Order: sequence, then structure tokens, then C-alpha cells
Amino acid sequence: MQKRKIMEKIHWLGAVDWDRRLFDSLIPLPDGTTYNAYLIEGSEKTALLDTVDPPMAEVLTAQLDNVPKIDFVVSHHAEQDHSGTIPQVLERFPQAKVVATPKAKGMLMDILKIPENAFVTVQDGETLSLGDKTLEFIHTPWVHWPETMVTYLQEDKILFSCDFFGSHIATSDLFVTDQGRVHEAAKRYFAEIMMPFRNIIAKNMEKLNGYDIQMIAPSHGQIYDRPSWIMDAYQDWVAGDPHNLVVLPFVSMHGSTRKMVDHLTAALVERGIRVELFNLAVTDIGKLAMALVDAATIVVGVPTVLAGPHPLAAYAALLANALKPKVRFLSIIGSYGWGGKTVETLAGMIPNLKVEVIDPVLCKGLPAEADFASLDRLADSIAQKHKENGFR
Repeated sequence: MQKRKIMEKIHWLGAVDWDRRLFDSLIPLPDGTTYNAYLIEGSEKTALLDTVDPPMAEVLTAQLDNVPKIDFVVSHHAEQDHSGTIPQVLERFPQAKVVATPKAKGMLMDILKIPENAFVTVQDGETLSLGDKTLEFIHTPWVHWPETMVTYLQEDKILFSCDFFGSHIATSDLFVTDQGRVHEAAKRYFAEIMMPFRNIIAKNMEKLNGYDIQMIAPSHGQIYDRPSWIMDAYQDWVAGDPHNLVVLPFVSMHGSTRKMVDHLTAALVERGIRVELFNLAVTDIGKLAMALVDAATIVVGVPTVLAGPHPLAAYAALLANALKPKVRFLSIIGSYGWGGKTVETLAGMIPNLKVEVIDPVLCKGLPAEADFASLDRLADSIAQKHKENGFR
């Protein structure tokens, strides 16, 4: 795909990765992704903002064939899917300088072996003139690495946001055309890499409040030519109250835990609570992460294996601990054969979750009437806590 015009003297460059299905050997990509770079041609200087993942380097270098000069390569983020092709760009344009935060400079030298004399570092709020176009650099640490920044093009009111507001979607559309699809993809993206840094991201969003942002051009996904809705969505994901939602990841080996899960689900629904189930044997962890963005309560359904929690349930606990959702309550249900320390082990895996633990319900073998009654009481407790907190 050739470079594409956004507006006069501003072009999209980059690559559409239709086939990629896994990121960082961890994150599912059901819709592929894009690696977006942007070319800004001022009256005096030309800047390239970001590059592409190294396997797509030839796509970017071909797009640069008719570009006579590049004076600056802006690196918003040192991770390879953004900056991995900077060495090839510098080979083509050896006079170009790499513009980065001081922290990013060191990381790029370590990761890509870019020589120190190739860099120009910029402070928070510093500007760079291209002649008739002015780039303003805004440091946004922990969105989602410590060295990240974004660029505001003052004259055209465009925010080049790197991973901020991004979404993994492979598409030929330059601008957002299906808001529902992009909303889901952006929420998945937020859940998987941004959610652990919610508090810092909230402060970074406050920094953007003083800017007139008419367009957001992220480094993954489509360009937002009407950006207010995605900024509002981020505000809710970052700082909004949890929803009246129970997320219930579970695994069941012989059906006992599944019976408990089904009973609790029905009891919660009867009490006006929305429930999302995730069978950990087959679930997309991205979908689970998305549900955790809004959840008020997590209930883990887990059988005991070799005196401890089933490994898939342990993985779900570790995932929730790493993502640090704004969940308020946690409980555990499940079945065991002869004993063990499932509850204690799982509890030790979630030190990052600042939650109130509601009494777990464990049964020996198949659940009996007394166990179902305990599950009903658990549903009562959850419903009462949601009501007291005004979750909707």
C-alpha cells in the first residue's frame, strides 16, 4: 500500500498486517493490526513519525522511495513495532536525527544499537519547527512504557498518539468507518496493555485537556477524524465506576465446578446482576481482559488439582493481578476431591488487587443442596454490595 494523504503535506505511511494473530507471543489479534507511520512535510523540514515492525520494513522503505529528504525521525515509543525500522530509515537518510525523550534515547540505543550522535532529545512541552508546521512533544510516561510521548501538530490540531487510543485492526480504511468495531478493538487494546497503568494514564489525559484535538492518529488502527468518543471511552475505562457486572472465569474437569458456576450465574441474574462467563479451557484471554475493564466482582470457578488450584485458574488469577482492573470484590467457588489449599494459593497470586474477599464456597465432590444454598447466599452478598455501591 502506498502512502496516503490525510491532508495537505501530511501522509499516512506504514503497513497493514492482515495475518498476524499474536502479539508479544501472548496477546491474541483476531483482526490483525496495522503499524502506522506519518510523514509531515513542512516548508523547511520533513519529519517521519514512527516506523513499522521490522518484518514489514520493506513496505515502509518502498513508500519512502519518492521522499527526497527526512530531517527528523520521531520515536514516540522504543518498542520494535514502532521504532524497529529506524536503523533502515537512517541508512536511507543518514542526515536525519532521531527525536525522542531522554529515557527513550537510552532504550533505543540498547534495543536497536542506534548511535548516540544520531539523537535529539526533547523535554515535555518542547516544540520543533518544520517551517510552517510545528510539532509539540508531550511526555506520556507509562502509556504503556516509561519512555513514551505523543506529538501535537499545532497548525492542523492533530494528535499523533502512538499506543494511546490505539486498536489492533487490519483494514484498508484510513479513517474510522465502523465505530462499534473500533470501540471493541480499542477496549481490547486498552485492557491488554493500558489497564495496569490506569492512574498514570488519567494524569496523562489531564495533560491533553488543554489541547484543541480535531484528529487523533494512533500508531495502530484507524485515524479518528471525530475523536471525542474515543477520549470519552478512555475516560470511563480509566476513571469510571465499575459496572453491575460479575466476571466468572472457570474451569471444570468432571462437571462438579460447572454445576456450581451455572447455579451461581442463574442466582446472580435473578438478582439483577449481569454475568460474563469465561471457560478457561477455550476462552480468548483478550475477551476476558475486556470484561475486567468494567467488572465490579470477580468470581473464580476452580477445581482442586494436586492440592492446589487448576493451572488454568491460576493463570487467570495471575492475569488479573497483572492487569490491575478496578474490580472491588472477589470470591472463589469450586470442588475438591480430598483436600488442598486452593483458596490460599489463589489469594497469594493477586496482591495487586485491592479487593474485598467474599467468603468462598467449596464443596467435596458433586455439590449438594447445602452447597447450592451457600451459592445463593454468595449471590445475595454480591447483590447487596453492588447495590450499596450504586453500581449500574
